[in-house]
Amino acid sequence: MHATPPLMVFSDLDGTLLDHETYDWSPASEALAALKTCGAGLVLASSKTSVEIGGLRGELGVSDWPAIVENGAGILPPHTREVADRSRYMALREVLDGLPEELRAPFTGFGDATAEEVASMTGLSRDGATAAKLRAFSEPGLWEGSEDRKADFIEALKAKGVTAQQGGRFLTLSFGQNKADRVKDLMSAYRPAHTVALGDAPNDAEMLETAEFGVIIPNPHGKTLAPLLGEETGRIIRATAPGPSGWNSAILELVSRLGLAQNGKQ
Repeated sequence: MHATPPLMVFSDLDGTLLDHETYDWSPASEALAALKTCGAGLVLASSKTSVEIGGLRGELGVSDWPAIVENGAGILPPHTREVADRSRYMALREVLDGLPEELRAPFTGFGDATAEEVASMTGLSRDGATAAKLRAFSEPGLWEGSEDRKADFIEALKAKGVTAQQGGRFLTLSFGQNKADRVKDLMSAYRPAHTVALGDAPNDAEMLETAEFGVIIPNPHGKTLAPLLGEETGRIIRATAPGPSGWNSAILELVSRLGLAQNGKQ
């Protein structure tokens, strides 16, 4: 049985806890420390691979908690560095490569690119890009065709059991399960007293609506999220700054609002 945490935080990474350009999380240091002080759990939820998240989870000191990887297509258990079984990814690539050429050609997935090309697409270092290519469940990529052709691409994949989620930068393909599904699974497993989710992109919307509280982080590089269920009641709020600075202030405000800053572990 898991100990019941007073608060469980589910956080997107790029453009949310991590700066969109530099991937720096240090502006959120005060809020990260406050979460540790009150015994809260932090579950990283991203399109990143288990290899990428495993390293970052250790850096942040939250390896005691699971992580949601590859946009919800998989979960990285606590105290593990990567998911070794890549069979689902290989099956996904087989479906993708089986599409008609006119639908397949405008999509450039990470599996179609070299590490150097992924580094250029993402802004990651070459080592970071190599880790981003070690996928076990999903395939992110760039769509460079028309919106009409994109709709046809998504429908053709759907017919073969593959779903497509649009994130802040990439269109990510998988055999189902999204961040919100995994949040529900982990809420059921840990039964936290309170839950908060933070994100900045359309693929975060359902996760934000699933948690008790949701925080929309402004994304200057993408579309502003449309109003979500719960904004009118204050259950979902919009941070005042992008990236880790907005993350920091929103978490500190919610920790105080829930009485955890004064009371510590409950």
